[in-house]
Amino acid sequence: MTLTVYNTLTRRKEPFKTIEPKKVRMYCCGITVYDYCHLGHARTCLVWDVVRNYLQWSGYEVNYIQNFTDIDDKILNRAKKEGTSMEDVSERFIKAYFEDMERLGIGKADAYPRATHTLDGIKRLVAELEAKGFAYPAAGDVYYSVREFAEYGKLSGRKLEDMQAGASGRVQTPEVTKKKDPFDFALWKGAKESEPSWDSPWGAGRPGWHIECSAMVRERLGETIDLHVGGSDLTFPHHENEIAQSEAATGKPLANYWMHNGMVKVDGEKMSKSLGNFTTIRDLLDHPVDPMAMRLFILQAHYRKPVDFTDEAIEAATNGWETLQEGLLFGDRFSDQLGFTNTGKDKSLIQKFKDAIDDDFNFAGGLAVLFEVAKELRKEGNILVHQGKTDADSKQLESQWRTLVELAAVLGFSAQLEAETDSNNDGLSDADIEALIQQRKEARQSKNWAKSDRIRDELKAQGIALIDTKEGTTWHRG
Repeated sequence: MTLTVYNTLTRRKEPFKTIEPKKVRMYCCGITVYDYCHLGHARTCLVWDVVRNYLQWSGYEVNYIQNFTDIDDKILNRAKKEGTSMEDVSERFIKAYFEDMERLGIGKADAYPRATHTLDGIKRLVAELEAKGFAYPAAGDVYYSVREFAEYGKLSGRKLEDMQAGASGRVQTPEVTKKKDPFDFALWKGAKESEPSWDSPWGAGRPGWHIECSAMVRERLGETIDLHVGGSDLTFPHHENEIAQSEAATGKPLANYWMHNGMVKVDGEKMSKSLGNFTTIRDLLDHPVDPMAMRLFILQAHYRKPVDFTDEAIEAATNGWETLQEGLLFGDRFSDQLGFTNTGKDKSLIQKFKDAIDDDFNFAGGLAVLFEVAKELRKEGNILVHQGKTDADSKQLESQWRTLVELAAVLGFSAQLEAETDSNNDGLSDADIEALIQQRKEARQSKNWAKSDRIRDELKAQGIALIDTKEGTTWHRG
């Protein structure tokens, strides 16, 4: 099966064909660095990182660029509130971004351009648009003339006449009165007192938001790229305006494929600070939620659909991760017992996985393949623990396990055996054993049988035998 992707621009699935054979130029609209990353950022960054991983696994060379917006009203407002500078706020939250992404196991992009590092390219692009009649200066600002771009609205499907009807009766702000048309948007904003600014042909000022990405795409990847991605909330006006700017300047398509991930809801409602359901990544992981369970929660839904973050959904994802983890650790636990000899992978499973994901990055379909294998390996692991042997073919089990490990890694899942001795290498203390037995008891009470069995297996590997009775669990060293 050929990889097909849903293109927001054409509103249909299309075969994925790159400008250069087996090379992908991919740009993701990143975050505005004025606060800690939230669940929506987690989904966006994780989904497109896994898309990048899958493309690489499929044989593509991917140049993946993700920007930071470090000039913005929200950053300036926070700096004023804190009595610090825009640069200080940006640097603090860029650092926090990398900390959060590392905890989630999200790989780094090939480059992270910033608006403040792209000012020459931004000013050059604005000047080109002005020279071609798509932009005009107005009292220190420069605006894009939307009606000059005949294809405006082609990405979002919005029509100016419809938007104009919906905008009637709005109060005219000072900025609007500078514009020739209410739909025009700022490419360059004249300097305001106490705000950072840079020199330009139109006077001191700073760039508008939309022009920043157009300039960064062009500078890092060229005039036309293969894949432009981001959250669905960016489709309009941000990505629509990017197209208008870039294509008016170059006369070429900005991107051949536009892809957008769905939003995150919390208990059925849109996430917002005003509703009190705003959750940062670090708060969630400190809760604690296992990063792998969070990854599973995100990838179980199709990337274009909204996801609803609930306690029940996270609990289900946590239990699902326990199952997948059991399968991933199968070879680490039983390879010696089964005499694994580094046999090959299961080609039919790999093809099944690939067929699922090639249908518009259907990671949920790929996960179904992983769970099918993980459940089988977990079953065989239980047999080996309780009976000491299995009738299953050891070569087939090894092939399934090695295939599971490879395919899981494509989606960013990995597992390691927990440390089996303390720092003094004297084995588990009595207190350690009692703590593990308590964890097993809690797992059994919540019907998390996979975790319960894993703790029993780990204790058995340490020579600790458990005896379950009506009165509770007793233990002794073997």
